[in-house]
Amino acid sequence: MRELTYNEAAVEAVAEEMRRDPKIFYMSTDPIGPLLREFGEQRVRATPIAEAALTGMAIGAAGSGFRPIVDWRQVTFCFVAMDQIVNQASKIHYMFGGQVSFPVLYRAAVGGGTQLAAQHSQSPYSMFMNLAGLKMFLPSTPYDIKGMLKTAIRDNNPVISFEANRLMARKGPVPEEEYTIPLGKADVKREGSDVTVVALAWLVHEALAAAEELAQEGISVEVVDPRTLVPLDHETIRNSVQKTGRLVIADEAGPTAGFSAEVAAVVTEDAASFMRLKTPVKRVCAVQVPIPYSPVLEDHVFPDRKRISAGIREVLQGREPADAA
Repeated sequence: MRELTYNEAAVEAVAEEMRRDPKIFYMSTDPIGPLLREFGEQRVRATPIAEAALTGMAIGAAGSGFRPIVDWRQVTFCFVAMDQIVNQASKIHYMFGGQVSFPVLYRAAVGGGTQLAAQHSQSPYSMFMNLAGLKMFLPSTPYDIKGMLKTAIRDNNPVISFEANRLMARKGPVPEEEYTIPLGKADVKREGSDVTVVALAWLVHEALAAAEELAQEGISVEVVDPRTLVPLDHETIRNSVQKTGRLVIADEAGPTAGFSAEVAAVVTEDAASFMRLKTPVKRVCAVQVPIPYSPVLEDHVFPDRKRISAGIREVLQGREPADAA
């Protein structure tokens, strides 16, 4: 099977959907070259640096029968459009009594690893998760980002695609034939029996690396990639924890009121899952500080495979040896 980068798979998804549906148009302060060349300036709009305006324009266009895509680029830039997101995009379908659909896709890069310093290395998806009325996802592979973007573009609701800075150049297999991936369905990237690791984006790959290393010691790690943040796949996460009895959550965002806290609540609020827990839930998150520019300090702030391994060992303390019958 051919391999594409994470970014290439995303561009291909958008191009395929724009060919399929003439009602789709793209807005960005820095338009993607291949899209601009193929679809022209009428459908790929180079906008002023005015994210509040283009975010609001997309809502109006969506309510008028179009399917706009807004590329905020770094998630930082959408903060100047929070009124449009919080008070309009997330609520407008409800406030219209369901009479009008607002199919708009917002794209935003998140996370660190590229030395973009405090403003442009954030992972603030939990603040958007707090809003009712928005769907959102954070894929970890080229395969996932293409399939989920295609689904999101076709969705009749406002959707945010969070996309990991660290993964833009990462390659992976992507089929040439048509496919989509439903929102709200997690993916078990590796099956295991001793501990569940729920990880997002780049940390999915770090968790898989940690699992491979720990397998040499007889430790069996199951890695669950939620993929969709809202609606979150409770069933897959709970089923995995009920099987392993232990949970580690790895997230590039800080721990306070974050995605990791939501996953912990999903498990501990469910009686069947809570009763199967053998140890407390362990969270492996970024340090709760502004992200440093210095590569050395940035590496210190973010979790990685070593910290995930340490978290796994912590929840495995007191476990019977692998050869015990």
